[in-house]
Amino acid sequence: MLALVGPATPARAEVRDKWCRGVHLRFFVGGAEGDSFATIVYNGAKQAERDFGPSVDYIFSGWDVEKMIQQLREAIAVKPDGIAMMGHPGDSAIMPLAEEAASAGIKMMYQNVPVPGVVAKFGGGYVGAQVAQLGRALGVEVVKRAGLKPGDVAFMQGPFENENRGARERGTVAAMEEAGVKVIKINSQAGWAADPNLALPVIAAALAKYPEVKAIGYGGGQMLGNVPVFMQAAGRKPGEVFNFGVDTSPQVVEGFKGGWVQLAADQQPFMQGYLPILGLCQQIVYRFTPISVDTGAGFVTPDNYREIAKLATEGLR
Repeated sequence: MLALVGPATPARAEVRDKWCRGVHLRFFVGGAEGDSFATIVYNGAKQAERDFGPSVDYIFSGWDVEKMIQQLREAIAVKPDGIAMMGHPGDSAIMPLAEEAASAGIKMMYQNVPVPGVVAKFGGGYVGAQVAQLGRALGVEVVKRAGLKPGDVAFMQGPFENENRGARERGTVAAMEEAGVKVIKINSQAGWAADPNLALPVIAAALAKYPEVKAIGYGGGQMLGNVPVFMQAAGRKPGEVFNFGVDTSPQVVEGFKGGWVQLAADQQPFMQGYLPILGLCQQIVYRFTPISVDTGAGFVTPDNYREIAKLATEGLR
């Protein structure tokens, strides 16, 4: 007798709450506690921790790349299941530690600054803007919105010498220079991201030396949020200089509201906190491949900043 066998019934996936419970992660927030950008990243990571249930150690670095590397070395020594690492130190600095993590079976995700060389060799995913592309797009947008013409003078502040992180500001400068704008580069100094007021003497001196400057770019939301202080110290009025940069925060929203800030590229830091936790949990629990997401969403302007103002005050944008 031949038995008639119907098609197999597919297994029904179990819906599980806190499906990443029991997994130990270390998450690099980037800045210091209370930092405007780092707070949004942290809020995203904490939401993912609540949603999925892993145990997460949060690492604050004050945007100090040497400190990040030391903390990464310490994180690998603890042997967590996974690490979400800020890419600021760059491929060269992270590469040997990524190799060590891979040998120890530690899953990796990277956020905010891409490290394509590390990912290509030792795996991992990336959540954040493609900084070089974002920087170039920002430069093009500035030229258009500020009405810059060949021969006009602009400032651009940023970590130009940083291998990976500085690609954003280098891209912005390149786009403006291609339009004939004369760009004066202001190299970031230690501590500016943590305390933008430390940059006040340098910004004020630059404005005094080049009173004809038409636009000023800032290499992070902390600096952009401090624009009213910079401009008032230099005796400039709202809208007299086209101030632009990257990121939103309650301070940046107030800058838009007061007419001090004219343009910000939005890289959605909440996602840079939430998605690396999700990506690590998926790799560890479900053996999924690492996720990579470009969070460079577009531009915030005086015309649309009100749409995200409430979310910014809540630490979400």
